[in-house]
Amino acid sequence: MAELDHLVVAAKRLDDAVAHVEALPGMTMHPGGVHPMMATHNAVLGTGAECYLEAIAPQPGETAPRPRWFALDRAPTAPRLVHWVARIRGLREKRALLPPENGPVIEGRRGAMRWLICVPEDGSLPFDGCFPTFIDWDTEGEIPTRRMPESAMRLSRLEIRHPEAARLQALLAPLIQDARLDFVTDALPSLAATYDGPEGPVVLR
Repeated sequence: MAELDHLVVAAKRLDDAVAHVEALPGMTMHPGGVHPMMATHNAVLGTGAECYLEAIAPQPGETAPRPRWFALDRAPTAPRLVHWVARIRGLREKRALLPPENGPVIEGRRGAMRWLICVPEDGSLPFDGCFPTFIDWDTEGEIPTRRMPESAMRLSRLEIRHPEAARLQALLAPLIQDARLDFVTDALPSLAATYDGPEGPVVLR
């Protein structure tokens, strides 16, 4: 079975994506790194339960050798929560269980870290970002969130709004069971994440 790995906030500039997250009480991002294969860079926040939050943007002045993941060649001008990522072991073998919109499995790396991830060839987000990207961390069981600075914030709900919400839920049922996922039929695709913290719940959109 897959598990919720991380949520993705995107913007044209990383500083803007970080500021969008940090406008919420208790949400303090930490420096991440760069992804040369995609010409992107990020910041991260550990949010418990082996789940984290990522702010990501195109790396200034760098050209990607292929279309960037998470549709970052068309990054939103206004920062927002654009996507979610699920962790699964044996991604190559399980790729046939996923819709074609998820794209092929490619190898990713940053420093000593290695992983497999599904990325559409055009870099688009599957189902407007409402269906997860799947990732397989090649780290002998040591997933990145265990090495991140921890916070008191805990994800309690991820609301997934999409015209085909029922279909997305059905496609994911054999792959991931997580009570925090809430699928809602709506004409306008969107995501909203509720985090519980010392000052009460906050909602990231």
